[in-house]
Amino acid sequence: MPMVSDSVVLETAPVLHSMITAQPIPIRWDPSMPVFAKEEFLRAVGDECGWLGGIDEGGSLRCFLPYTIIRKAGVRMVRFRNEPFPCGTGVDLVEEKSFLNSTVQYFRKTGPDVIIPASNNAIFRTYPDLATAAPYGTYFIALEKAETDLWAAVSTGHRRHVRSAEKKGVQVRNAPECVTSAHTIVRETFAKSSMPFMSSEKFSRLIGGLEGNVHVLIAEWQGKVQCCAVNAFSQHAAYYMYGGSIPDAVPGAMHLLHWEAIKMYRRMGVRRYDFYGARIDPEPGSKAAGLAAFKERFGAELDQGFIWKCGISPLKFAIYSLGVRWLRRGDIVDAEHHKLGRGATAVSLSQ
Repeated sequence: MPMVSDSVVLETAPVLHSMITAQPIPIRWDPSMPVFAKEEFLRAVGDECGWLGGIDEGGSLRCFLPYTIIRKAGVRMVRFRNEPFPCGTGVDLVEEKSFLNSTVQYFRKTGPDVIIPASNNAIFRTYPDLATAAPYGTYFIALEKAETDLWAAVSTGHRRHVRSAEKKGVQVRNAPECVTSAHTIVRETFAKSSMPFMSSEKFSRLIGGLEGNVHVLIAEWQGKVQCCAVNAFSQHAAYYMYGGSIPDAVPGAMHLLHWEAIKMYRRMGVRRYDFYGARIDPEPGSKAAGLAAFKERFGAELDQGFIWKCGISPLKFAIYSLGVRWLRRGDIVDAEHHKLGRGATAVSLSQ
């Protein structure tokens, strides 16, 4: 009887990747998708908007990418409002990269001048060949857990702040009538970091574009607003877009606001609470490090990827770059690009 060796070498078939081509497709949003793909929102924040579909060699839609085009100072700027959202079987990293390369070629043919960094919620797994990229991420909480498990994941210090605000009598509620107050608080919070914030008109237009999928949450104490959060949501995720506190706010008011939001979205069947963007490996002691710690102590996990930009017209890209450096010392890619080490630049083909 022939002997069979204990070590058997198995030949594995090579992984086949489709080339994914970017093509315009109709906007067909539903609540299972990210709220920032919604047509009303896209129209509220851009001069032009649309979806690019990722079409494979067999003609199947594998993903889509919502975008807006903003016209400013003679420059047409593309801004993505979400990372590619999977359809059907989705796309692997190689296919996603081919789709993004095709996306750049699509815009090269259709007239925009530059692709600027995406909104903070859009965490790309990879980036096109011609892009300038930086590591970026977001902290999120998976809400498909029992409330007791979510509470157990919150740090001892954060739980203490939540209980303290509750004992003080701080109340959290959705207050759409407080849009003006929320804008003032957020604008003043941004000003503390020498950062500009949108006008009240643009803010109101943004809220209007999210109608039915936005909460203006406030924490009140003795009839006075202590802090606020503007959260956009769908079944896919709730995003903490903007927020802030008044000077000398009741300690723990913002902690309580987030905890009540987490519980509310869990009850609504939302799958994820997203803190809307985070820098990777921020300098210890910096404001970015403090924000990351605040989010993480709610039991949030870090979803890490990339943010990127790409010039299409060399002249207009130079105008954009000079303008953004003059206005705010560069964009987020400029600020974080130096963190893109050799390990981070390589796209993992094994995932």
